[in-house]
Amino acid sequence: MTSLTKKNAKYSWNPNCEEAFQSLKRSLTTAPVLAQPDVTKPFDVYCDASGNGLGCVLMQDGRLVAYASRQLRKHEANYPTHDLELAAVVHALKIWRHYLLDNTCHIYTDHKSLKYIFTQPKLNMRQRRWLELIKDNDLEIHYHPGKANVVADALSRRAHCNVIEARPTVRVLCCEIDEIKLPTEQLAELYNIIIEPTIKEQIIATQKQDKGMAFIREGMDEKKRACFTLDDQGVLWFKNRLVVPKDMELRKRILDEAHTSMFTMHPGSNKMYQDLKQKFWWTQIAKYVSECDICQRIKADHLKPAGMLQPLALPAWKWEDIHMDFIVGLPRTQKGYDSIWVIIDRFTKSAHFIPVKN
Repeated sequence: MTSLTKKNAKYSWNPNCEEAFQSLKRSLTTAPVLAQPDVTKPFDVYCDASGNGLGCVLMQDGRLVAYASRQLRKHEANYPTHDLELAAVVHALKIWRHYLLDNTCHIYTDHKSLKYIFTQPKLNMRQRRWLELIKDNDLEIHYHPGKANVVADALSRRAHCNVIEARPTVRVLCCEIDEIKLPTEQLAELYNIIIEPTIKEQIIATQKQDKGMAFIREGMDEKKRACFTLDDQGVLWFKNRLVVPKDMELRKRILDEAHTSMFTMHPGSNKMYQDLKQKFWWTQIAKYVSECDICQRIKADHLKPAGMLQPLALPAWKWEDIHMDFIVGLPRTQKGYDSIWVIIDRFTKSAHFIPVKN
């Protein structure tokens, strides 16, 4: 239909235009909302796994009830394909246990061998453990081709895209807009974005202007500073750590982000030093943290243990140290006892129970 909007275009409403119009109308008038589950009807679960994550969709009568996905854990990246597909099924059964435990459900997967998981003679320990969990449900596993299992497949795959990868796409899109001669409007607000350099870029730029960095480079030429190295771009490193010049504003920015941002919440001198030394190198980090008033007042290292949290000393002899307590509120016996006096020897752990009257 877009071709009909061009200037001097001949109006011709063909079957393709009619089909596109009806499809657009259905999309605008149909709300893609989640359906309310009916526990009296069976459920359909579509599962899929990829090298990035697991995806699953819960449906009933052709309507979407819920969907879920998660990234693979570090150890799961080494799973074979069969175990990954089975892990997607187990993931769905766990998160929707309140729906599927007492109801019939049909599992659809694009891994055909999972249909015969209940009759396979040889299973590894992981598969046996998952099979015990699966058997708690009333389910059937069906093969669903990967081309048809598009929703679960999309949930299991994470789109990796950065600004550099997106630039060609934006350029191509702009060319297509120019070709079809769509009206465009320039918005001044789009040009008000200020992109600040990252900390690493700022450090590299400051290194080139710092006199101390030049002194270190001269020592490297004379082989007096073997711990320092230069990469292909002329950036100075100290044992694989980026050297931070003596710029107080730059160091303060690094320390503030590593120490007082909302994501770190004053981690303390030890934690802060361990985090920073993996990427940066310069002195006086401990001095900066030691002057933080909040860390000194709220860190656990500077607080006294509350109450009787200190462990008690072990006794050397029997009945040297005992614990006592009373159990009250019991039904009264014929002799009038309604409580129990409990005495425990801390050395032998022997317990004595004596009936008493309240």
